[in-house]
Amino acid sequence: MKFRTRIKELRARYDLTQEDLAKKVNVRRETILYLEKGKYNPSLILAHQIAKALNTTINDIFIFDDSKASNETSKWV
Repeated sequence: MKFRTRIKELRARYDLTQEDLAKKVNVRRETILYLEKGKYNPSLILAHQIAKALNTTINDIFIFDDSKASNETSKWV
């Protein structure tokens, strides 16, 4: 199970660089990079901070992809 994100798309809407967003939410630029690439799942607090910085909701940014989880569950049913 993984999160897909729309961070890059939403950053572009506000003409923000990864560095700009990182400063707004008090993390390193690499954290934003890893989130955009799906290599890191944020804490709830960080997800909320990012949503607030991008003037949207957590649900609008983070899309939960549970297709793998569904496949794993079906093996046991």
